[in-house]
Amino acid sequence: MRIASLRLLGALGPLALAASAGAAGPAAGGELDACARAAVAAVQARYEGVRDLEARFAQTSRALALAGSGRPPTSRGSVRFAKPGKMRWSYEEPEPSLVVSDGQTLWLFDPARAEVQRLPVGDGYFSGASIQFLLGQGDVLRDFEVTAQRCDEEVADLVLRPRRPESFERLEVRALRRTGDLLRTTVVDLLGNATEVEFSQIRVNQDPPPEAFGFDPPPGVRVIEVGPR
Repeated sequence: MRIASLRLLGALGPLALAASAGAAGPAAGGELDACARAAVAAVQARYEGVRDLEARFAQTSRALALAGSGRPPTSRGSVRFAKPGKMRWSYEEPEPSLVVSDGQTLWLFDPARAEVQRLPVGDGYFSGASIQFLLGQGDVLRDFEVTAQRCDEEVADLVLRPRRPESFERLEVRALRRTGDLLRTTVVDLLGNATEVEFSQIRVNQDPPPEAFGFDPPPGVRVIEVGPR
């Protein structure tokens, strides 16, 4: 579960574009065309005013080594985000699990095994450009080279490649071109494995209570410390 969850964090970066208040413009690696530039600006403007977000999600992981071996598994559930760096992923199927962070500590709870892993946010596990978005410190055009795979009147498919070495190759974002609403994010790691998350029923600025991003291990659950405390 831990490996899948850490891959998932890479896909979260684009969702936290709200943390970046800089004006959109051409990437340093070359000029974005007018359509893609407008799409980046729309995404940034859409999420600058977002304090928190909740949605339904469907997550699909595709392993390059298993390509062609059948339909990849899909996990479903609900997710909440709140600035800065708070999140709660409640997996409902195929098996219940929970990924939750208050911005300081990340919990990975596996009820079937009656164990939870606790990781400090900010150590070596959570460095890098994509995580900086979650911490409220990201700037997409500073941290990524942006290109467009597709851009029309309705949808923009943007590719974000980190300017510095990271644990992933690229982030892919699908957004509504005019409103900036994000429909899908994908992280592709250095081995070519991809984790795709599609969002639906998105609601913003619902003011969830602080306890929504906390976790108390149930009685009898084994707590595994990962990294320095």
